[in-house]
Amino acid sequence: MNKKRIKKQLGSLALSLFRKDFFGIYHGSVSARIESNLFIINSKEAIFDDIAEHSLLELYFNKDYRWKNASCDAEIHKSIYQQNSDAKFITFTMPPFTTAYALAHDIIIPQDYFASQELGTISVYDPKGFDDWYDRAVSAIPHYFSHNNTNIIVIRGYGIYAFHRDLYEMAKQLAILEKSCRLLMLNSNTSLYDADN
Repeated sequence: MNKKRIKKQLGSLALSLFRKDFFGIYHGSVSARIESNLFIINSKEAIFDDIAEHSLLELYFNKDYRWKNASCDAEIHKSIYQQNSDAKFITFTMPPFTTAYALAHDIIIPQDYFASQELGTISVYDPKGFDDWYDRAVSAIPHYFSHNNTNIIVIRGYGIYAFHRDLYEMAKQLAILEKSCRLLMLNSNTSLYDADN
């Protein structure tokens, strides 16, 4: 496996997602499994519009000193990799339209062709409070993936975790979902406007 090429791909993905407002400057995570017990993930100080090789860390599943500098999401990524052999790439994003739509809906039913064909209906996961969410997320997110036939979890008020065997397919699915939620929200606003007239 060409680690340098993978790191460059992760940097390109991070920049694209940042430009689409899926990441904040320091908010989000992206990783790639490179061996059965080794993955690359962004550091906790990574700036997503400028991910460079020094912003990406190689972490073994057994924790060592490098974990201190890793993204706060590293434990969740590790758990997903351990429980799902199809997970080659993982990302945590907070796309604005999907996150906003999930605040008010329990299910996302795409009304556009591309999302209905590519994704179908997506349930929204309710974390039921945020006080201890990071403690629960390490097991709740991988558990959701292993008990539902999906590679995307939309978490109310938090964002999206997604995994895939192909980096670009994962990015495509996230972009399609975000566009679909944007259309749903625009349609909803149009319906409200029509009702007022």
